[in-house]
Amino acid sequence: MIIDRNVYQTELRPTIQARFPDGRVFEGPRGTPLEEFILAADLPKYERIVASLMNGKLRELCFPLREDADLVPVTVSSNDGSRIYRRSLSFLMIAAAAEVLPGQVITILHSMPFGGYYCERGDGQKLTDEELTALKKRMRELVDADLPIDNIRLPLEDALAFFRSQGDSEKAELFSRRRKDYLTLYELNGVRDYFHGFMVPRTRYLDLFDLCHYNNGFILQFPRRSWPNVLQPFEDEPRLAQLFQTYKDWLTIMGVGNVTALNEAIASGRSREVIMVAEALHERQLASIARTIANRQPISRIVAVSGPTSAGKTTFAKRLALQVMAQGLYPVIISLDDYFVNREDTPRDRDGNYDFESFEAVDVALFQEDMRRLMAGEEVLLPRFNFRKGMREEGAPLKIDTDHIILVEGIHGLNPRLTADLPSSATFRVFISAFTQLNLDRHNRVPTTDTRLLRRIVRDASHRGYTAAQTISRWSSVRRGEKNHIFPFQNSADIFFNSALVYELSALKAMAEPLLLQVESGTMERLEANRLMAFLQWFEPLPPSDLQFIANDSILREFIGGSLLETFQPSHRHATR
Repeated sequence: MIIDRNVYQTELRPTIQARFPDGRVFEGPRGTPLEEFILAADLPKYERIVASLMNGKLRELCFPLREDADLVPVTVSSNDGSRIYRRSLSFLMIAAAAEVLPGQVITILHSMPFGGYYCERGDGQKLTDEELTALKKRMRELVDADLPIDNIRLPLEDALAFFRSQGDSEKAELFSRRRKDYLTLYELNGVRDYFHGFMVPRTRYLDLFDLCHYNNGFILQFPRRSWPNVLQPFEDEPRLAQLFQTYKDWLTIMGVGNVTALNEAIASGRSREVIMVAEALHERQLASIARTIANRQPISRIVAVSGPTSAGKTTFAKRLALQVMAQGLYPVIISLDDYFVNREDTPRDRDGNYDFESFEAVDVALFQEDMRRLMAGEEVLLPRFNFRKGMREEGAPLKIDTDHIILVEGIHGLNPRLTADLPSSATFRVFISAFTQLNLDRHNRVPTTDTRLLRRIVRDASHRGYTAAQTISRWSSVRRGEKNHIFPFQNSADIFFNSALVYELSALKAMAEPLLLQVESGTMERLEANRLMAFLQWFEPLPPSDLQFIANDSILREFIGGSLLETFQPSHRHATR
């Protein structure tokens, strides 16, 4: 029997091939950086490519390609690409500041909605016009010089010694808990630092930025993911600025200004105190909002509560109801979800799926009619949406007196169209979100979006039976809905509530990590799971015995379970139901 053999022994060829999504294949010497393949593909400059997926794994453009691979360019318009650009730009600023402001430490505090980081110098002094101009000029010069941003892997002990020599005990203490025996630092123009995540390979990628004075510091402005090629107009956010300052004051009160301090509090047995003080500060904020509502009576009969997913709206509404009762008022909680149109009447999104987050998914006319009648003292037969059947059914009748307020909770609560036909003074609006989060250190932020995603992963697993992969896969759609239907109206709120809790990532860690480890390897969801686990590594978990000190009406209980308020409803004294 003669066999035609197509397989034969040969030498390892000196070249490798990179395949792009459009079907083109490029070949080059083994070990060629990904950047050279991206440049050879001559992709449009406006796409702002800053990294690449290599066989489904996120890689820096400096990564050497040693085997045939499928490459998918990662642009600034993606979540990963946007993070890489912001992180690299932050390093550019820090490297420039090392020359322009020698001896000063620049702290990156929080983000701004229009696309920027609010920063302050370490001595608390505001930069002069000349200093800010010089800093921006030096950043431009570094971009024009097209300098490399190198990554350097150091033994952990050498990295710790380096940070101690720089007087950065914050980083040295944080990384001393690292389990791996090495740490990767980045170097730009002689300046070394640690950054949590990948970087662009050279400074020329960072040509779009600006600096401007703001309050006692300045803003490092960068392009937003939705508009990767332009900077958005500056928008002053005085209430957000005050909220961030308040949270900073809270951290001072608790003595936990960064993750290192939180880890030390946990290690020293002080975490119970931190938990209880954090919850007390939430309670103080809630009481203040309730007093404001009481002072607006009898004019503001409706209190609308809105915010993005996993902000804690449900628990907040119930806790606010209790605080309002302490002011001598009687709240009635109404969910906008009960005013959904029937499933067959629900609008669809661009993919043809039901768009439950669309404003048109709510029967606004019925809602407005019911609110007018309730405020006029009439009895109303409230709707109740049956989610299993996908249709609205008759609920309970309701009639209220003049000492009642209507607490409306839902994602469209701040949309002016919801209450357009009601007296403008009749509605008091509250926007709730996890606005701030404890940062890893002066230069590495933990995005509050990640905090909300972890909250949702834990809640979805325990309350809804979803896997972490399912929650992650839906996250981009959820975020798109927030961008379209929630965040555009946050400035119409009368007051903001910050639902972030300084200790929560340490509480969520033990619950989230096993769920993230179950995400299948080689998937896009696993990429995100790995990223989340990578920053959770820096947080010490709360001891199981300390979880009992999380108040049973805490907003965090909405996600980790054990909430006393899960089945609570106000008694509606004097109301007919």
